[in-house]
Amino acid sequence: MAKFDASETKVFGISTDNTPSQKEFAAKTDIKFPLLSDFAKREVSAAYGVLMPDNGMANRSTFVIDKEGKIVYIEQGNSAIDPTGAETACSRAAHKK
Repeated sequence: MAKFDASETKVFGISTDNTPSQKEFAAKTDIKFPLLSDFAKREVSAAYGVLMPDNGMANRSTFVIDKEGKIVYIEQGNSAIDPTGAETACSRAAHKK
């Protein structure tokens, strides 16, 4: 988290889980960033193209979005849980200033 903070980057988790499930997950895994729920309408997951409508879940994905709102990095699948790629993308985006 310190590296994200150093590059003036905000970290949020968004999932199709409900808020109580997210709170339990955050407590079990000691997550230190906000988790946002896309449970009710799944609009965010659909807008980012990661919603799997047949099962109502989103494909695990990491997006790095720069200050102008442009997506500069996407990682999808099981490897998206590893923050290394996002950390590298944030660092590169910060150096483009």
